[in-house]
Amino acid sequence: MIHGEVTLASGRVSDHYVDMRRVTLHHAAAPLVGHVMLDLLEEAGLGAGEIDAVGGLTMGADPVAAAILHAAASRGLDVDAVVVRKEAKAHGLQRRVEGPDVAGRRVVAVEDTSTTGGSLLTAIEALREAGAEVLGAAVVVDRDTGARQRIEAEAAVPYLAALSAADLGL
Repeated sequence: MIHGEVTLASGRVSDHYVDMRRVTLHHAAAPLVGHVMLDLLEEAGLGAGEIDAVGGLTMGADPVAAAILHAAASRGLDVDAVVVRKEAKAHGLQRRVEGPDVAGRRVVAVEDTSTTGGSLLTAIEALREAGAEVLGAAVVVDRDTGARQRIEAEAAVPYLAALSAADLGL
């Protein structure tokens, strides 16, 4: 946790910053994140067998999705990871969702932390445009600032969080 004024991706200014990349990209912590998130999904009925893939808006979601993919593989489960771009590339295959094809597959949108839910909504929209059936949204840390309500209202999917701001003493 970093204390001091910072502007978040949502545009809001906060007096603290939850730098999840220090956790999701750490050699010892990342595997734990994957298992915690996979457990969270399973407890909500969205475990392997119910979902085919996880992914979200690059960059915060990328290590979370990869951690879940590896945790699932370590348990002998088949869960793919995908990367969602804000916009389709102007070259190559011009895809907005990279990785295994999500058309007709059950997917959970993931993110490292969420304030307003904007990144998750963007990811959900892109996943649906690519033909995915989005079954839920899951974050490692929810800042308790309205993301849950917005995701559930606008995307009509359940919102799951491993940790809340209160859990972190915020």
